[in-house]
Amino acid sequence: MLSNSNLFDYINVMSTTLDATSKREALIANNIANVNTPDYKRKDIRFETELKNAFIRADGDSVDSRVKELDLDALQPETYTDYSELSYRYDGNNVDIDTENAIAAENQIKYNGLMELVNKSFSQIQSVLK
Repeated sequence: MLSNSNLFDYINVMSTTLDATSKREALIANNIANVNTPDYKRKDIRFETELKNAFIRADGDSVDSRVKELDLDALQPETYTDYSELSYRYDGNNVDIDTENAIAAENQIKYNGLMELVNKSFSQIQSVLK
């Protein structure tokens, strides 16, 4: 019964997403650490949009079949430098501490929610095994 379940496919997607949120947390911490570094440009990752696009491209009529078709190895978070935010500072730095703190809070909420889902998934597995 458990081997035919898509539960592990969902856990793998959540695990990949947890990795991306963890990487974003490290980038945010680096941005905050460099808030006063002249000419520093903030960094972030591209992941959620890539995951959504991969899900849309996946074959299947149901969510389960699409999740099963996702190529998680191709969905690695890509770090980029954010040049789009114009700096109004004389030193050329574009890190805004308030924005970084808001992004950090949002990222932490995502991480906590994902961890709760993973824990519930493993609790379901544990229940089946009993």
